[in-house]
Amino acid sequence: MKPEHFIGLDIGTSMVRCVVGTFDPNGSNAPSIIGHGQAPNQGMRRGSVVHVDEVADAIVHAVTEAERISGMNIKHATVNVNGSNVSGMDSEGVIAISAANREIVHEDRLRVEEAATIVNLPPNREIIQFFAKNYSLDGQRNIKDPVGMHGVRLEVDAHIVTAASPNLRNLDMALEKAEIRPTHHTVSGLAAAEAVLTRQQKEAGTALLDIGAGTTNLIVFEDGEVQHIAILPIGGQHVTNDLAIGLKTDLDIAETVKLQHATLKEDAKKSTVSVKVGNKSHDFDFEDVAMIVGARIEELLEYIDKELHKIKRSRKLPGGIVLTGGTSKLPGIDEFTREKLQLPARIGKLHNIGGLVDTVEDQTFITVVGLMLLDMLLLPSLPPVSGRGGDTAKALMGNLLNRFKK
Repeated sequence: MKPEHFIGLDIGTSMVRCVVGTFDPNGSNAPSIIGHGQAPNQGMRRGSVVHVDEVADAIVHAVTEAERISGMNIKHATVNVNGSNVSGMDSEGVIAISAANREIVHEDRLRVEEAATIVNLPPNREIIQFFAKNYSLDGQRNIKDPVGMHGVRLEVDAHIVTAASPNLRNLDMALEKAEIRPTHHTVSGLAAAEAVLTRQQKEAGTALLDIGAGTTNLIVFEDGEVQHIAILPIGGQHVTNDLAIGLKTDLDIAETVKLQHATLKEDAKKSTVSVKVGNKSHDFDFEDVAMIVGARIEELLEYIDKELHKIKRSRKLPGGIVLTGGTSKLPGIDEFTREKLQLPARIGKLHNIGGLVDTVEDQTFITVVGLMLLDMLLLPSLPPVSGRGGDTAKALMGNLLNRFKK
């Protein structure tokens, strides 16, 4: 029986957010948000769990608020996996077609995808997602779906996302303590892409940049498929830390300066900035603030350009860069990104979402809305596998893009 309600749970470095959605009751089948909640998270460092009990406590508070607003009892959710321990790698699989008529069937596609997952991974890493970029049949390349075609040799060009097993176990332990069962695990940036990217953008060639508090997710799409995934251990917290050091002030004051006065706009004209924390006012030189913020964001974009160079897409993405995440609220970050990466850049916006959308239009909610959409679009997940061969074909039944790209 198909569930009527869908839940996304974004376990971020600074906040845990939960969103409950359903199909629009008016019969349009569009997603409609009926509940949301958030709570501060003190148990994460750069996207990885370092204190299980504190993360579990934050999950409980966020879920409880979402339950109160939606009137639902939440016991499962699609959950994000984050942190610099997550990485992507390219892989290839090859099989022979043994049927008498040489016709490719669904089982052959699963077999070649399983062959692509048999890679040498360290014992402490496992595959969390698999993306088939394209197939080749007897030398004919760039086939999107080979089922129904005829041939002898079937190959797949794939991208595999792996994560450190201890980090996944710690995340699952926090969820278990909060009594939440993960329906699926997925990368934060992929969820954000589902919420803001159109099919046209995924086809043309677009990079999504999800800049959170502790990490930045880069997801590159082309021809409708994931081409590259990278998670960098730089985020909004690093801007705060830099301000605290550069301005010789406390972290809470630096955070207030960042939220109220940080900008990347070159035409901003101020001499000093003033913030009030508690009963005391603090004054700083605006040029110092702008220089510190600009230097950190420029460093992040240099790392992004290096990742694009790896796949020969630096300055070669027609769809440009789409920015999401809390740090994308920095004034002028789109123009700054356009100048540094020499690509079109814009801030991502939610599309085709109804219900309580006005309350979750903030950039910080985009990832969790995307997780809710994936919970709606994906089939119930099968038992996790370690990606070292064996039962991997079962996991491939949940092949993410194959489920929602249609």
